[in-house]
Amino acid sequence: MRILITGGNGFVGQAVARQFVRDGHDVLLGSRRGSVRGALPEVSALALDVTDRTSVRQAMSTARPEVVVHLVGIIAQRGTQTFEQVHVQGTRNLLEACAPQTRFLHMSALGARADSASGYSRSKSEAESLVRASGLPFTIFQPSLIFGPGDDFFARVLKNLVSSAPIVPVIGSGAFPFRPVSVHDVALAFSRALQRPTSVSQTYQLTGPQEFRFDDLLKLELQALGQRKPLLYVPLGVMNLAVPLMQILPRPPITRDQYRMLLEGNTADPEPARTAFDLPMLELREALPGILRGAGAKS
Repeated sequence: MRILITGGNGFVGQAVARQFVRDGHDVLLGSRRGSVRGALPEVSALALDVTDRTSVRQAMSTARPEVVVHLVGIIAQRGTQTFEQVHVQGTRNLLEACAPQTRFLHMSALGARADSASGYSRSKSEAESLVRASGLPFTIFQPSLIFGPGDDFFARVLKNLVSSAPIVPVIGSGAFPFRPVSVHDVALAFSRALQRPTSVSQTYQLTGPQEFRFDDLLKLELQALGQRKPLLYVPLGVMNLAVPLMQILPRPPITRDQYRMLLEGNTADPEPARTAFDLPMLELREALPGILRGAGAKS
């Protein structure tokens, strides 16, 4: 099948593209620069900016895909790249340019809901509503934190957090729950959705086999790095004052929106997706040392 992937140059996009190539599909990667990053010689690229309706229509006219895999997303707003523009308007532009029978695989996020305190999660929920109302044969995926070679959260954010000081700060009690999922499982879920007609019009939460508290993730990161440091639990009252002050920095270590998402946690039952797509459910504990070794080699 002819597949167009938006956001294909990202960490998840690269894994999904490789999986579709292994499955024998004709893969096109849409990116704002119209180029392929990384070693994907079997993949063609074309210019596609989902926030620009003209760019989307031109790309869709050129590609004429049978399947659209929509992965574009941002975790923090900068300039004109807002949650509304990227997640909502970008999804609207893409849906409007699709042919009536285009199979649409949509990457949302675990915790996407209209009443969330997080603007990120609310915008993801609004994009989901657009997909469901489109009339296209769709499948929506809501992943938790995604880990794998080249990921940003475990290989950079947590690594920097536990490595930058002799004491590791923990927000509140550190009890916020997470179920990180392997990028390999995520890519397989997207791939196998094309092979499972029962996945049409369904929404799947993608989570891993083990639930962790946030402070458990910090301890796991320290262990994988071979470090021993005490954890300092910072009361939420202090964090509620500190996070707004951090926003004066050019790149704050945590945005207000990320702070709100952290407080909400990020977990769900992995069994429905595992059963639907026969996922191996790789474990973070086993994968993390290799992820961090890879990150160290690049730095």
